[in-house]
Amino acid sequence: MPSAPPSTALPAPVLPAQTLAAPPGWSAVECISDLHLQASEPQTLAAWQHYLHASRASAIFILGDLLEAWVGDDALQEPGSFEAACAATLRVASQQRPIYFMVGNRDFLAGADFLHAGGMQGLADPTLFVWGPQRILLSHGDALCLDDVEYQQFRAISRNPAWQQQLLTRPLAERRALAHHLRSESEQRKQSGAEYADADAVLVQHWLAQTQAHTLIHGHTHRPADHALPDGKTRVVLSDWHCDDPAPRAEVLRITPDGRWQRIPLTDYS
Repeated sequence: MPSAPPSTALPAPVLPAQTLAAPPGWSAVECISDLHLQASEPQTLAAWQHYLHASRASAIFILGDLLEAWVGDDALQEPGSFEAACAATLRVASQQRPIYFMVGNRDFLAGADFLHAGGMQGLADPTLFVWGPQRILLSHGDALCLDDVEYQQFRAISRNPAWQQQLLTRPLAERRALAHHLRSESEQRKQSGAEYADADAVLVQHWLAQTQAHTLIHGHTHRPADHALPDGKTRVVLSDWHCDDPAPRAEVLRITPDGRWQRIPLTDYS
């Protein structure tokens, strides 16, 4: 790992980091996150490819952790790379409707070259999505999980541009090996029974109040649920995708202009 910068503390986020207004004519948008695409899980990859082809949404929001790991945009230039194949899939799908991409904790190194290769538009974390009177805050969700102290310390370091640049100067093969090592550690942690930290309730309320949003949509925690909050507000947690598991699960969250949302099983996309 590159050495840490002098300060590992992130400044308090200025919210919203970005505002996106829906153009006239959009009939529905769909949100997905935490697919963790990797060559070793071909059924999840195939399900994602089919979904992009079958969706009739006006726009698709990918809210982080699309891939299990992104080791740098230069992976796109490696002949036959998994990253290049995923980008090609996205480029075809983006010709049918806009696709917006927000980095997560696994693909935070995804940059401008990946967006360009996939024909996507980048989203800051968080982004305030304004659709008529609806104000919906979109986030990957990892910044909200304050109880995961060790991860928050790593996040503060890894989102530092100087640290990222230092990491990206290392050979691609070395970065792939590092990503494999980190995935192995994460898998060991899950097998030990450790649970993902949940979003901090106070910080959630702060973000919603600061953006005057009524709904927060995020992923990261792998705990899909709808949480009623004070003052009629709501926190909606996206489903992770695990189509290669014995008990597969994958959902898409569809939102309509009236602010209603619906969880749609991937099996409904025929």
